[in-house]
Amino acid sequence: MARDIIDDSPIESREALVAWLEQGCKPPDAFRVGTEHEKIPFYRADHSPVPYQGGIEALLEGMQTRLAWAPILDEGRLIGLYDSEGGGAISLEPGGQFELSGAPLETIHQSAAEIDRHLADVAIVAAPLGVGFLALGLSPKWSLAETPVMPKGRYQIMARYMPKVGSRGLDMMFRTATVQTNLDFSSEADMVKKLRVGLALQPLATALFANSPFLEGKPSGFLSGRSEIWRDTDNQRAGMLPFAFEPGMGFERYVDYALDVPMYFVKRGAHYHDVTGASFRDLLAGRLAALPGERATMSDWVNHLSTIFPEVRLKRYLEMRGADVGPRQRICALPALFVGLYYDSAALDAAYDLIRAWRAKDRQRLRDDVPRLALAASVAGRSLRDVARDAIAIARAGLARRARRDERDRDETIYLAPLETIVETGRVPAEDWLARYTSAWGETIDPVFEEAAY
Repeated sequence: MARDIIDDSPIESREALVAWLEQGCKPPDAFRVGTEHEKIPFYRADHSPVPYQGGIEALLEGMQTRLAWAPILDEGRLIGLYDSEGGGAISLEPGGQFELSGAPLETIHQSAAEIDRHLADVAIVAAPLGVGFLALGLSPKWSLAETPVMPKGRYQIMARYMPKVGSRGLDMMFRTATVQTNLDFSSEADMVKKLRVGLALQPLATALFANSPFLEGKPSGFLSGRSEIWRDTDNQRAGMLPFAFEPGMGFERYVDYALDVPMYFVKRGAHYHDVTGASFRDLLAGRLAALPGERATMSDWVNHLSTIFPEVRLKRYLEMRGADVGPRQRICALPALFVGLYYDSAALDAAYDLIRAWRAKDRQRLRDDVPRLALAASVAGRSLRDVARDAIAIARAGLARRARRDERDRDETIYLAPLETIVETGRVPAEDWLARYTSAWGETIDPVFEEAAY
């Protein structure tokens, strides 16, 4: 979630940045799971996009009345909501994608209940406005020119900068929608192991959750068009982080990487100063050309980390960023997959063994192939479908040993069912949509607004 942090503590050294990341370490009994998902609003009557004024703004106002969450404002405009007690939030992506950033919770059962409450609340608020939401990873019909723009200062800066550093940055900002899970680590070594497993298996998540085959009213040629867009958004701040697999990886190495990622903005008060392309190292030293003498604060660092977009992102937790959003069942399946792999030591060891022999070129080739091929891709001589079968079995065993049960005495393995079906059939969600497009839909896109809506 792109919500700016307020912490004016001055940063005195690079070591303070390392220490800030290291403070994310927590004992395993304090591990939590957070689930975020974006959805694309549309008007049910004519399948047109929903603008901010009179549309998205009204949705937020309705949700604020219903939930009594605190407002998040940008230049006096309501652009999000925050649950100061539970830690969850609602925010807007640049094209109006409506995002729930879930609270850090103990179990996937709690996360699923949170998602259910949110979807029910959104449906009640959206119904009188005539608004629905698409559970697709990519806006299927509207051009960029037709897509609304949200009134957030940081997004205006990003939109000016993106075309300078890649061909698909505006598509990423305004037309994509993802589901993400955020998970904890206990130590630097644990972080490194989880980061490596997550990076290597993020293309697997992309394949299993591939759910974005349409663009501007027709098939795009990709099963995950969202993932393909990320391949040429801004490669200085995105990708598979090959350095994470090198000897010496740790918090310091990630800090050095982040320091070298060009900045977007520095926020002072309510104002965003455009410093695109500038170095955080210069801000740290007080020699940023756009803001002479201004020194870095912890807010600046945290906000800068939020503008880095690798397949797995390190903050004080790890963010899995490879999946297209989908219906409620698959939103819950993403945390199930990675909680199962991460939060049981035997499962994490097995997952690491699964990807240990892959070389950097294997991982990158898989990343490049998956948007088009999904489970038909291969890695290091194995089909990705076979790798998926192994990874899900490891996750299932990890969740079973974790043994977190709901009120019906079911453990968290129940949330893996959609992924097990996908591997069993070998068909990812996007392939089902394409079959509908060429048969029942008669090669028209509008039925997707009924069949792929929440």
